[in-house]
Amino acid sequence: MRSIAKFCGQCSCGCPELFVDETAPAERRVVIVDDFGQRVEMSLDQLGSIVEAARSGALDDLAPAR
Repeated sequence: MRSIAKFCGQCSCGCPELFVDETAPAERRVVIVDDFGQRVEMSLDQLGSIVEAARSGALDDLAPAR
């Protein structure tokens, strides 16, 4: 798996990380591993949907203001 990004917050418990697994089936190619070792697998299209929601402001109420 190739690491794409780490999402570090304000704690010392670890950081979720985004990976791309080029060997996985297309519907499971994007992998997010949380700071407890749990995994979420999704397609590039599903990740694109999350990115679009973030860009449009649809997720703004979920994250604290910085």
